[in-house]
Amino acid sequence: MMNSQLQKLNHAPSFSLLPKSSIHTNYLIRHGSPSLINTLPRHPVRQNHNNKKNSSSCVVIRASSGEFGSSASVTTTSTENKSVSVKAVVTVQVTAGGFLSSLLTRPLDDFTDLLGKTLLLELVSAELDPKTGLEKDRIKGYARKASHNDDEVIYESNFTIPPDFGAVGAIEVENEHQNEIFIKTIDLQGFPNGSVNVPCDSWVHAKSDNPQKRIFFTNKSYIPSETPSGLKRLRELELENLRGNGQGERKTSDRIYDYDTYNDLGDPDSEDELARPVLGSKEHPYPRRCRTGRPRTQKDPLSETRSSSVYVPRDEAFEEVKQVTFSGKTLKSVLHALVPSLQTVLLDPDLGFPYFTAIDSLFNEGVTLPKPKTSGFFQTIIPRLVKTITDGGDDLLLFETPEIIDRDKFAWFRDEEFSRQTLAGLNPYSIELVTEWPLKSKLDPEIYGPPESLITTELVEKEIKGCMTVNEALKKKKVFILDYHDLYMPYVNKVREIGGTTLYGSRTLLFLTEDGTLRPLAIELTRPPVGDKPQWKQVFTPTWDATGCWLWRLAKAHVCAHDAGYHQLVIHWLRTHCATEPYIIAANRQLSAMHPIYRLLHPHFRYTMEINALARQSLVNAGGIIERCFSPAKYSMELSSVAYDQLWRFDTEALPADLIRRGMAVEDPTAEHGLKLTIEDYPFANDGLILWDAIKEWVGDYVNHYYPDPTLVESDTELQGWWTEVRTKGHADKKDEPWWPVLKTPENLIHILTTIIWVTAGHHAAVNFGQYMYAGYFPNKPTIARTNMPTEDPSEEFFKNFLKKPEFALLMCFPSQIQATTVMAVLDVLSNHSPDEEYIGDKLESSWAENPVINAAFERFNGNLKRLEGIIDERNTNLKLKNRVGAGVVPYELLKPISTPGVTGMGVPNSISI
Repeated sequence: MMNSQLQKLNHAPSFSLLPKSSIHTNYLIRHGSPSLINTLPRHPVRQNHNNKKNSSSCVVIRASSGEFGSSASVTTTSTENKSVSVKAVVTVQVTAGGFLSSLLTRPLDDFTDLLGKTLLLELVSAELDPKTGLEKDRIKGYARKASHNDDEVIYESNFTIPPDFGAVGAIEVENEHQNEIFIKTIDLQGFPNGSVNVPCDSWVHAKSDNPQKRIFFTNKSYIPSETPSGLKRLRELELENLRGNGQGERKTSDRIYDYDTYNDLGDPDSEDELARPVLGSKEHPYPRRCRTGRPRTQKDPLSETRSSSVYVPRDEAFEEVKQVTFSGKTLKSVLHALVPSLQTVLLDPDLGFPYFTAIDSLFNEGVTLPKPKTSGFFQTIIPRLVKTITDGGDDLLLFETPEIIDRDKFAWFRDEEFSRQTLAGLNPYSIELVTEWPLKSKLDPEIYGPPESLITTELVEKEIKGCMTVNEALKKKKVFILDYHDLYMPYVNKVREIGGTTLYGSRTLLFLTEDGTLRPLAIELTRPPVGDKPQWKQVFTPTWDATGCWLWRLAKAHVCAHDAGYHQLVIHWLRTHCATEPYIIAANRQLSAMHPIYRLLHPHFRYTMEINALARQSLVNAGGIIERCFSPAKYSMELSSVAYDQLWRFDTEALPADLIRRGMAVEDPTAEHGLKLTIEDYPFANDGLILWDAIKEWVGDYVNHYYPDPTLVESDTELQGWWTEVRTKGHADKKDEPWWPVLKTPENLIHILTTIIWVTAGHHAAVNFGQYMYAGYFPNKPTIARTNMPTEDPSEEFFKNFLKKPEFALLMCFPSQIQATTVMAVLDVLSNHSPDEEYIGDKLESSWAENPVINAAFERFNGNLKRLEGIIDERNTNLKLKNRVGAGVVPYELLKPISTPGVTGMGVPNSISI
C-alpha cells in the first residue's frame, strides 16, 4: 500500500487509510483525556486492506514522555511498491468577468481547450527527497476540458504517481487561457485511501499577464513548525508573493496586500473645497487601508489621486452572484445613477418636506423618476423600490414602509420608543451608566466655555418626581446618558460655517424605571463661544405645555441626528469596517493559507476590503453621501479619526469588555456569561452575550486542538508576525499603547480571535442590518439637523413663526427631500442580505470537515447558534421583556443568526460583506 496519503500531518490529519477507531485513537493519544487514553489498546494497530497478501499497511505509534505522551508521532511503512494512477478534477466557475468573457479572446481559449493545453498542473510532494535533501521532481500534466454546464467547467488530467513520491502537499497551476479563470477546487481521485482535496476559490491569472505559477495547498492545516519539508519553501514563497515589494501602482489582477493611510478621501485637483486631511498620522490617527499605489495629486503631495475603480487584491473582490444580484453593482448604481436622477427631479437641494403627509407619500405614492436610457435599469438594480409606471413610461421610486412604522405609525414620536432604541435599536453601543456627578466637560474652558452642565441635581430630582435623590439613583445604577458633548463640541463652530447644517454638543439623560424601561429626563444642547457671543446652552425636558413640548421634540431631533452620525461614522464604519481591514491585510501577509488560524479567520474576512473600497469611492469620500447628508458634513471622517484617537482600544472591542467599560455590566463569576447586566432587559446585550459565548467556545475548541502545548503559540513565527503587524503597521498610530493583548498562550489567542470574529459578525450585524428598519422612515432617525433651536439667538420673526406653526420648524430641521430620499435608497441597499451570503456557523469549510475533532467542534457551534435562534424567538414573545415586546414594538432579531435574502432585520453573516 502506498504511503502517499498517509502523511505526517499535524494534529488533525485525515488518515483515510486507517479505520475510524484508529483515527479516534490517534486524536486521543495526541489530545485526549488521560482517562480515555488509558482505555486504548497499547499495541500497534494493523489494518489489512483488500484481504490481499503483501498489501498490508502497518501504522506504528511511537511516543515519548511516557507511553502515550504529548509528542506521540505517526509513521507509516508499506510493502506495496506500485505506482498509482490518479485523476485530477478541476472545477472552474463560469464568470462573466473572467473565463469565457471576451469575444476577442474566447476563440483563442476555445482553441487552447481543443488542443488540451488549458491548465498545466504540477503535483508537489509534501516531503523532500531523503537521498538528496532536495524537492522531488514535480509530476506535470495538462488538464483537458471534460464537461461544461451553465455554472461550471470541468477539466481533467491523469497522473501516474510513483511509489516514492509520497503525499501530495500542493499543486501549482499555470493558466494558458488569455483570461483569468476562477478555480473552485481541485480533487485528486484514485488514491487507495480516498481523494485529496485542494480548496482554491481563487482567481488564477493568465500566463500572458503573469508567468508566475499559482500555488494551492491541500486542505491539511499546519502550524509553521510542523510544515512538511517539501512545502516549506513554497509556504514562504507564497507569502512573499502576497506581500509584494511596496512599489508601483497595483493592477486589477494583482494579489498584493500592503498598507497605506487614508490619503484618498479628498480630491483637491478637482476642487479646492474637496481637499481633505490624510487620516493615519500623528495629527489624525487612523487604521490603515490597503495600498493601491496610485500617483499623488498635483495640489497635495500627501494625497493620492482618485479613480473610477479602487484596487483590492483580486481574491477580495465580490463574486458575481453578489455583483449581479445586489450589492456591488447595486450600490454603485444607486450612487451614480439613482441619486443623480433624484437630483434632476428635486431641483432645490435645500427644499424640505412641506408637511408630514409629504413624507408619507414616499411610501404610498413615490417619486417619479425620468426614464433611464437603459430600459428596466432601475428595476434591475433595486427591484424592491423602483417600479415601472406604464410600459414605455417613467419609473417610480416607491419606498417600502419600514417595519417600525408599519407596526406603529407614531412610534418615532414617542419618548418611550426613543429610549427603547438605545437598548434595542440601530445603535445600542452608546448608552452609558452615569458614574460621576455633577456632569462636567473635560474640554478647555478657555476655548469652549464653562464646563459645568446645566442638568442639575434639582432638575433631575424634579423629573424623577421625588421618588429618590440623585445620589440614591446613582448608587442604585438608575441614571444613564448618551454623551455626545465633548466629541462634537470642537466641531460645532466649524460645521456651522457650512450652509444647510448645524451642530451642538449634546447630553441626554435617561432614568431606569421600576419596570426595566428607560425614561428620558433631560437633553442639554451646547454651542461654544463664537466671535463676541458667549457659550450658549439650554436644557430641555418633557413638559406639559405646548411650547415646551415642541422644543423637546426639536431637541430630540438634534440628538437623533447626533446619534445617527456617531453610529454611522464610529460604531459602524470605524469600529467594524475600518478597524478590520488591518487584520485582513496582516493575515494575508503573515499567515500561510495552510495555517489553521488563517483558515479559521478567512470566512470572516469575505468581501470586507471590497465594500470598504466602495465606501471610499462614494460614501465616506469628500462630497460623498455621508458628507452631504449627515450633520458633521465635511468634517465627518475627521471626527471619526478623533473618536479613534480618544476611544478605540482593541481590548474593549470584545463585547463583555465593552459592556463593562460603559457601566452596562459588571463581572460576576456566578452569573450567566460571567456578567451581571446593569439593565436586565437589554436586548442587544442579552442576545449578544450568547453569541459571544458560542463563538468563544468554537474558537477555544479550535485553538486548543492545534496548540495542545502552550509554548506552541509563542513559537509560531507566522502567528506572532501577524499579531505584531496588526499592532505596528495596521494600527500603527496606536502601536505603543499598553492595552494591546499579549500573544503568548492559547488563552491569549482565543480571546484575540473571538474579539475579531465578534466584530466582523455580531457587532456588524447588530449595527448594520437594522438601518432601513429604523432609519428608513427618517423622522425616527434623521441623519442631519439643519436648523438651530428656536431659542438660540432667535430673530423675532423666526420665533413668531415657530409659535404659529411649530410643525414647520421640525420639518425644516429634518433632512431635505434630496438628502432624505438619497439616504433611504442607500440604507435599503446596505440593509440587504445577498443571495450568496454566508452566515456564521452555517458552512463547514473543507479543511474542517476532514478533521473529526474540528468537525465535531463545528457541529457544537452550529447547534449553539440554532439554540440562540430559539431563545430569541422565545424572548420576542415574552411580554415581561418590555424593551423588545409590546404593542407596535418591533421584535429584536438583529442577532438571530440566519436570514433569507432581502431586507429582513435579522441574520449574522460571517463577515462585513456590505
